[in-house]
Amino acid sequence: MSSQDVTFAPGSRVLVRDEEWLVRGVRTGTADGTMIKAVGVSEFVQDVEATFFTALEPVQAMRPEDTVLVRDTSSRFRQSRLFLEAALRRTPLPRTERGLALADRFLLDPLSYQQRPVELALAGLRPRILLADVVGLGKTLEIGLILAELIRRGRGDRILVVSPQQVLEQFQRELWTRFAIPLVRLDSTGIQRIQQEIPAGRNPFTYFKRAIISVDTLKDAGQFGHHLDATTWDAVVVDESHNLINKGTQRHELARRLAAKTDALLLASATPHNGDQESFAQLISLLDPAAIANEKDYQASDIAHLYLRRTKISPEVRDQIGDRWADRGPSLAITCPASPVEEQIFDELTDVWLAGKWSDEAVTGQHRLFPYTLLKSFLSSHRALYETVTNRRRRATGTEAAALDRLAALTAALTDDDASKLRALVSELKTIGVGRGSDVRAVVFSERVPTVKWLAGTVRALLGLPPGAVRALHGGVADSDEQRILQEFELAGSEVRLLFTGDVASEGVNLHQQCHHLVHYDIPWSLIRIEQRNGRIDRYGQRHRPQFRALLLTSARADAKDDQAISKRLLDREETAHRTLGSVSAATGVYDAKAEEDRLVRDLFHDRSVDESYDAAHAEVDVMADLFADVGTAPVTADVPRARVPKLFDSTEDFVHAALREIYDDRPEDHIDLRREDELITFLAPDDLVHRLTDLPRSYLRAHREGDHLRLKVTFDRALAQRKLDQARQRKTPTWPEIAFLSDVHPMVDWLVDKVLIRLGRQQAPVLTADVTAPTYLVQGVYANRLGQPTVVQWMAVTGLPDAPEIRPMDDALRAAGVGPTMVNRAGHVDLEPLTRLLPQAVDAARAHLAGKRAEWADANAEPLRRHRQQLDHFQQASLLDELPAAHREKRRRRVRATVAEQHDLLDRLETDGDPLLRVLAVLVPSPESAA
Repeated sequence: MSSQDVTFAPGSRVLVRDEEWLVRGVRTGTADGTMIKAVGVSEFVQDVEATFFTALEPVQAMRPEDTVLVRDTSSRFRQSRLFLEAALRRTPLPRTERGLALADRFLLDPLSYQQRPVELALAGLRPRILLADVVGLGKTLEIGLILAELIRRGRGDRILVVSPQQVLEQFQRELWTRFAIPLVRLDSTGIQRIQQEIPAGRNPFTYFKRAIISVDTLKDAGQFGHHLDATTWDAVVVDESHNLINKGTQRHELARRLAAKTDALLLASATPHNGDQESFAQLISLLDPAAIANEKDYQASDIAHLYLRRTKISPEVRDQIGDRWADRGPSLAITCPASPVEEQIFDELTDVWLAGKWSDEAVTGQHRLFPYTLLKSFLSSHRALYETVTNRRRRATGTEAAALDRLAALTAALTDDDASKLRALVSELKTIGVGRGSDVRAVVFSERVPTVKWLAGTVRALLGLPPGAVRALHGGVADSDEQRILQEFELAGSEVRLLFTGDVASEGVNLHQQCHHLVHYDIPWSLIRIEQRNGRIDRYGQRHRPQFRALLLTSARADAKDDQAISKRLLDREETAHRTLGSVSAATGVYDAKAEEDRLVRDLFHDRSVDESYDAAHAEVDVMADLFADVGTAPVTADVPRARVPKLFDSTEDFVHAALREIYDDRPEDHIDLRREDELITFLAPDDLVHRLTDLPRSYLRAHREGDHLRLKVTFDRALAQRKLDQARQRKTPTWPEIAFLSDVHPMVDWLVDKVLIRLGRQQAPVLTADVTAPTYLVQGVYANRLGQPTVVQWMAVTGLPDAPEIRPMDDALRAAGVGPTMVNRAGHVDLEPLTRLLPQAVDAARAHLAGKRAEWADANAEPLRRHRQQLDHFQQASLLDELPAAHREKRRRRVRATVAEQHDLLDRLETDGDPLLRVLAVLVPSPESAA
């Protein structure tokens, strides 16, 4: 039998080039046969990581019948117990295991509403979902939980996260500090470093197996397209995925390119669609191309397996957040009566521009709405208005030019002393408590860059703040400075007290750690954008009541379209929607901030009020609101299922301590300078562990340097890890917590698992005495699909040899045999020869047991595949019912046939295939006491 026909599975051992290797990952169906990722076991390749392809060189799977039995002489049979535990940990959970294995193993509150997306992702054919929870519920934490479960299942080795530039560092920090999942950050600095480190022309995405990169960097097809086409991923995450909707854009094409190259695809957005059924259907097709047959006519049930959306008032969320998320306060509208000079500008805008007297020629199309651009600029600040007027004046002629000149003159005459909102802002900030010597912080939002820059340069002196107390963030800030500014604002020890920002910080950015005051210096003409802004401080983890203020510039003219007429109504509507519906999405009638604003401007142009505009839109048949009204919002009573995973150690902490003593011959203190101080573990990382940490930021590694070595500080104590995380946020400059939480997916745990597995020699299995009456062979059996993913994993105990073989679950046998830390190894003589003679019969018994149950297991694995095949039939039939013009009908048919063929090919690969892989793990023999 050629190596291409053999079943391989993670945790097994193979021979390649006459060296022994531990299999860590398997992928079938490549152009060069089965791809096997492995780490060296034998002396000359020990700890070397390698990738082999079965079509290019022989890969020999070890026959279980050839297992060499060895006596375990370690104290309390520690080596055997560690080996068995490591085999359990290294073996991926089968596809049929839908329960969560690691739900409570991380530095976060174990909330079932945040675990619910994991349940949905694992229930599907592939882990592909659109996570659409509203702003602030913790989508990053939910993504981290999903990725960790995929890693435990051997389906999360290669991960790519794509996010907006401003949240790269935030996302990276959350995944490391909360879950111990490292990501290489490929911002402009990171890309420059990579270009210096890797060989010219080398694909950066094969050099780093886990990375995070901004969508705007990655969308450049000329720079990265050929690399992406040559790269496959286990999981791709796209944060703020609503930016992918518009077909024909670079971002949409990037999304399609990535979707075709990954198993798991996680899309996250609080505003997942723009109100258009067809464009949303195209987004859903990235997850499941056969979910929607007719992009113009589909139901919530068609996407229920792909989509989850909850709000703060959804039953499960409401019942669990408790004091972890303080209720928001009201949005205080601060009325700012216009100064005399500002009133003159209101007059000019009302009597000339909004009255249509600014041009001698007929104004058509979007140009008709330009007066509202001027109005919005003025409601932001005179600085913003002056820039708008100046830019327009460059190409204006005739009456329009003269009108612009008059407006420019009025604006130029308006000084800071005439700016009523500026005076009100300073007064409100003092009321809040912002000032010299105070720790109180506030974030001030404005839509216009000139306003942000002006306020940042003016307010500091008016409040008497020191130079470093104010920061400004807008689209013109370099990406590295952008991330530094956001970090500084989140650090309690930094001197920053005021952040002036544009809406660049309104999506995805956390500003709630040290701040619960937000001021709208101007109001977006969009409920969606107001909600997004508020969500920066009104989010999960906010312990103080979020306080919102909005500065409203008002005119004495009854007919003026001032903030009282527009912005105040928008504030009231946003607050009502948040209180009664949990989100503004159902109250807008549209689902895209720009579309919402454009509609309002058009209605204002036609003399409709804000309320009339929204009421009219709400009265129309809102297909999307009806479609998603009940998705993910129903009360949930069932617990999130848990995986049943055998274990020999009570905790990962016990396993780690025992493993360190085992691999360093009970003297880790001498070999790696291991120190234990209460709940803290520190040690000098050996080179093979340092190699596994290369995905971590350079700043993290530098902070843990001790001379030429890397000193790691880790803990299993959640309270200690959380304190250190909180302390890192108290510092003056961005730093990493000095102590890391040791989760089950931490590289150190992964490293120890491999170190334990390679302690035994080539194809050896330990023999240990236990409370059994006859030899008991512990055997692992694995069936896999054509993608190399386990579909069945059986841990068997074989007894009754040679005459009446009996199979029972391994964990039951271990428990009954008393295998655990209280065992005593008397190091007595054990005759291995009769045990070796029975070994082939034990393997035959296990193989026969697997064969007898195969049909049952295959049917369980095939049931969801059969349902999907039926869905494909429905998709194919329904897709061809569209009444398309003849010219488009054949094109549609070809596309549908290609989709169906591609999906059937995937289903074929997911079917259980081939013979089982069997491994003899250990043999239990009667102890003298049992024999007696």
